[in-house]
Amino acid sequence: MSVSTAAADQTVCTPLPVLGRDVLVPLVTGGEVAYAALDYAASAPALQRVWDDVAAYAPYYGSVHRGAGYLSQLSTDLFENSRATVAEFLGCRDDDQVVFTRSTTDSLNLLAAALPADCQVFVFETEHHASLLPWRDARVNFLNAPRTPAQAVETLERALAARDPYGPALVCVTGASNVTGELWPVKELAAAAHAHGARIVLDAAQLAPHHPLDIAELDVDWVAFSGHKLYAPFGSGVLAGRADWLRSAEPYLAGGGASRKVSRRGDGGVDVEWHTTAARHEAGSPNVIGVYAIASACKALTEAGFDSLVEREQRLVAKVREGLAEVDAVRVLSLFGDDAPRVGVISFVVDGWNSSHFAAALSAEYGIGVRDGLFCAHPLVRTLLGSDPQDPGECGAPEAEPGERSLNAIRVSFGAGTPDEHVERFVGAVKELVRDGAKWNYRTEEGRCVPAV
Repeated sequence: MSVSTAAADQTVCTPLPVLGRDVLVPLVTGGEVAYAALDYAASAPALQRVWDDVAAYAPYYGSVHRGAGYLSQLSTDLFENSRATVAEFLGCRDDDQVVFTRSTTDSLNLLAAALPADCQVFVFETEHHASLLPWRDARVNFLNAPRTPAQAVETLERALAARDPYGPALVCVTGASNVTGELWPVKELAAAAHAHGARIVLDAAQLAPHHPLDIAELDVDWVAFSGHKLYAPFGSGVLAGRADWLRSAEPYLAGGGASRKVSRRGDGGVDVEWHTTAARHEAGSPNVIGVYAIASACKALTEAGFDSLVEREQRLVAKVREGLAEVDAVRVLSLFGDDAPRVGVISFVVDGWNSSHFAAALSAEYGIGVRDGLFCAHPLVRTLLGSDPQDPGECGAPEAEPGERSLNAIRVSFGAGTPDEHVERFVGAVKELVRDGAKWNYRTEEGRCVPAV
C-alpha cells in the first residue's frame, strides 16, 4: 500500500521551496515586507514537498497497528516504511532500531531512562540543554569547553581513562553547535569513547538538516534529532541506534502498543510481556503525520543532494561572516576559531547594544526574524561571552556601553530554504542599525523587547 508523493522539482542552485516564503509582515516604519525567517536553528520552516506529501496522505489517515480496515493497514504500512526511510537516511546498521519520539529532548530523555545501572555519563558544558540535562539519575561528569577539536578529544580521553569505577559509560556530544554552528570531531570522539569501553550518542539536531549522516561511518552508538529542525515541524523526533540497552530497559511509557501480552494473575495482579522492538518505547497511538513528515523531509534532502546543499549553504555562511566582519562593533562568537568548519548558525554581539533590543529592531524595522538570548545553552554562551553566570540576560537589562560585555547574544541561522535576498537584507540591516541606530523606541513587555507605542 502506498500514497503518491510530491515530486522533487527544485534545483539545488536555488533555495528549496518552503512554506511562508511569501508571508508579508508589517514594519513599524510603515508598509510591509516579505518575512525573512533566519531562525532555522530553533525551527526550520516546513518544506513545501513535506506539506504536499502530508496533504496527499491526510484523506487516508487511519489508526496505526490497531485496525484491520484498509486505511488502518495503509497507515501502518506508511508508518513502518517511514521507519525504514529514516534508517536509510541515517545509514543505520542492520541491527539498529529507529524509535520515534517527540523531539531530540524526548529522545535523549528516553536514552537516559535506558542507561544500565551505575552508568557514568560524560558531557561537555557546551551542549544544548536537551543533551546537558537529561542524565539526572546517572553519575554525570561535566567537561569544560574545549578550544580546539583536538582538545575535545584529549579532554574526553583523560576523563574516560580516569573514571572510577571503570564500568559502563556514555558520552553525549553535539554534531554541530546550536550557538556557533561549529562542527565537532564526532568520529574522533566516537573512537576515543570506544577505546575506553564507553558508548556515544550524537545530538544531531543541528547537524542532520545541514549535512549527510551515517551512523555506521561515524561509528556512533545512537543518533537523536528532531523533525521540526529538519523541515518537518509536526512534533516528532528520532532516536536511532543500538538495540540492547533499549531492549533491556523498562518501557519509556507504559501502555498499549508497548505491550505484547497482558494477563491477570491469580493473586489479582497483572503480568505484562513487553515488545523487544522499537515499539517497546512507542506506547500510545503514534504521531503518524509527524513520522511521515520526517520521512518526507529525509527523502527531499537526499534527492536534492547534500553535496550541492552544503555548497550553497557555505556560500551563505561566507556572505554573512564577511558582512559582519565589516562592522567593527560586531563580535562573532566561536569556540574553535574562524577557520573551523560550520553550518549556517552564527551568534554575535554588538558593542553598545542590548542584544534583545537589536533583535527586536531587526524584526520591527526590517522584517527579519532572528533569535536573541542564551539559546538553551547557557553554560556555553556564558563561557563565550565571558559574563557572570548570575547575569539574567533579559531583554530589560540596561543597554551595554561601548566596549562592555553583552548579557546575551544574537543568533542568525539559515539553511536549504533560505533565499540569498534574506541573507543580503540581514547583512545590510546590521550595518545600518550599527551606523544609524534604531528608528524606533523599544520597551520590555513580558520579558520581550517590543516597539514602544
